[in-house]
Amino acid sequence: MDEKKISQEHVRDEEADTPDTSTLNDGDATANSQDPEAVSALTEGGELSSIENNGPPPPPNGGYGWVCTACIATIYAHTWGLNSSYGVFLAYYLANNTFPGASSLEYAFVGSLSVSCALLISPIATMAVGKFGTRPTLFIGIAFEGASLICASFASKIWHLFLTQGIMFGLGMGFLFVPSVGIVPQWFTTHRSLANGISAAGSGLGGLLYSLASGAMIKHLGIAWTFRILGIIATVVNTICTLLVKDRNKIIGSRQVPFDASLFKRPEYLMLLGYGWFSMLGYVVLIFSLANYANEIGLDASHASLISALFNLGQALGRPFIGYFSDRTGRINMACCTTFAAAVFSFALWINGKVFGVLVLFTIVGGAVAGTFWATIAPVTAEVVGLADVPAALNLVWLVIVLPCTFSEPIALEIVAGTGKYIGTQIFVGFMYIAAGLTLVALRGWKIGEIAETARQMQQDPEHINRVVTARSEAISVMSMKAGRKRMLADCYKPGRV
Repeated sequence: MDEKKISQEHVRDEEADTPDTSTLNDGDATANSQDPEAVSALTEGGELSSIENNGPPPPPNGGYGWVCTACIATIYAHTWGLNSSYGVFLAYYLANNTFPGASSLEYAFVGSLSVSCALLISPIATMAVGKFGTRPTLFIGIAFEGASLICASFASKIWHLFLTQGIMFGLGMGFLFVPSVGIVPQWFTTHRSLANGISAAGSGLGGLLYSLASGAMIKHLGIAWTFRILGIIATVVNTICTLLVKDRNKIIGSRQVPFDASLFKRPEYLMLLGYGWFSMLGYVVLIFSLANYANEIGLDASHASLISALFNLGQALGRPFIGYFSDRTGRINMACCTTFAAAVFSFALWINGKVFGVLVLFTIVGGAVAGTFWATIAPVTAEVVGLADVPAALNLVWLVIVLPCTFSEPIALEIVAGTGKYIGTQIFVGFMYIAAGLTLVALRGWKIGEIAETARQMQQDPEHINRVVTARSEAISVMSMKAGRKRMLADCYKPGRV
């Protein structure tokens, strides 16, 4: 009995250095790397001798998971989607000098501040999920978000806006987003990326709806009543979705750990962080700048809000397709291709988008791939660290991308202010997407090398490896992870469904 306890403690101490490959494309991310009795041994010949199948039951790959997917999509629509409409508010503030004495840089920080606060609160939100559960944590977010919008309706100075539409809204968004982001992958295996893409599309649909609605309400009802109406709608809808959604944290043994610094020792995880960093430097500029850019080229306020809405429509249409093809071509492969596509569209279409028609084309096709990060980050993170460690890994991702989310739009506006043109900002966005794509190329090389080493150890074809079995073999996992790191650059160009 004592020997068994010592063995369990030894496995727990080493689990941070052991990758979980049970979330690969063939799905079946059912293995819990925390179960020490599921760790297997190798025979002298290098083959797997025996594995005790004590892992959790497989995800249903559908069923009530689709209800949860719809609920999460709706929550995203009333958090990130609602926040995406800030481009309409920003254009209104800049055009009407709503708060006398406020600079364009201060207005830009309001939108960035909400995103930053949502990400900064992630460790506390994760601890709240572990202590109180998913549903109570979501209700905390609902209270913050509803109060922020109602209070913003009474703002008379720019610092009032910082506190309400910036900080309070961001806190609400964080307490709603962090507990919900890992729920959808828990319900699916082979349809995981598709379901994640559908849920991520909610933010695009919400951005489309609320960009148009906010523009119309500001015009006919005024800014104060616009805030109040949005606050009431968001509170009611998010409450209904929170009552319907269910997680599987206990079933899969999800670790609600706010920090896991050992992840920084993994080069493949650093590549994942680079993907998020550079993606956000480009993406946040797009969601907040397009409406103002439309004004800069001579379009009126209604056309500017339409441009912002169409960009969100592009996201809503693109993200389910990204998820669908990710399950078939490989999650890292798809993220890599669509990220490079975002760079191409920025250079080819946005720079030439000096007339309404070309700009509309860019907002739709560019919007379809610009938010690739949000459509792919959860499944790709599962590929890198394993399903049980996704919450801890995502927490660090959210914290790392705080800086680019905070300063990307101010950087963009400073470039415009310094040059008098948007060309510098457009080039900046394109190169940020290129940098994000290059980190995914390196990550792809690591994954191909890891799978190749696993296949060699098990003497099987890479396409026929039992992902659950290999995930429970500590010896195979460690060797495969190290081999993948050594061949990260050498294997990045090789074909493979990763």
